[in-house]
Amino acid sequence: MSVDNNDLISTENLWKIYQLGKQEVKALCGVTITISRNEFVALMGPSGSGKSTLMNIIGCLDTPTEGNYYLKGKLVSTLSDNELAYIRNSEIGFVFQVFNLLPRATAFHNVEIPLIYKGANKKERKEKALNALEMVEMLDRKDHRPSELSGGERQRVAIARALVNEPSLLLADEPTGNLDSKTGQEILSLFQKIHSRGNTIIVVTHDRDIAQLAQRTMHIKDGKIIDIIQKGG
Repeated sequence: MSVDNNDLISTENLWKIYQLGKQEVKALCGVTITISRNEFVALMGPSGSGKSTLMNIIGCLDTPTEGNYYLKGKLVSTLSDNELAYIRNSEIGFVFQVFNLLPRATAFHNVEIPLIYKGANKKERKEKALNALEMVEMLDRKDHRPSELSGGERQRVAIARALVNEPSLLLADEPTGNLDSKTGQEILSLFQKIHSRGNTIIVVTHDRDIAQLAQRTMHIKDGKIIDIIQKGG
């Protein structure tokens, strides 16, 4: 397969098959997609459609049973464990429906954690963590613990943590799923702001408001991409 340099992500005939006892469950069935640098893509589908499985493979959290996945032109299956760990920490930012924040740590320390794993020195950690918190308008809450923050504020901290290493790809799995509609709209505005800075964003969502923001919406059902809608056309 020839890989276009403008493509951040390229998959070729991805299959993911789980063995549950004597039963085979086909979570992905021959998925072939490309996603360009700086693109905003929504991935929609019913529960059990395969969208989270595809997200996990794109995020290098899981491997396909068959097929190829290229990230920035590199065939992911040929990368070492250390290379994959580096990609997960530095190249990809993850945002989840449940915020996965350390309950006893401040907002600042939660955002700082990926930099610690990366081996950044104290000065760099402080500068980048504060910049990320400022980006999500949470600088004035940097010393608060998750229990002292609202759901929307916790999600903002989680987004700051995902952005702190300046990843080329942001993956979000139902980022507004636990939020009320007003707070959800604030998070949507934040995603627009992040995208305008040049990040590639892929969002798994049931939220049609998020899909409206995306440049492309991919609909997945029974492990297959059944429809791709390009915004404005």
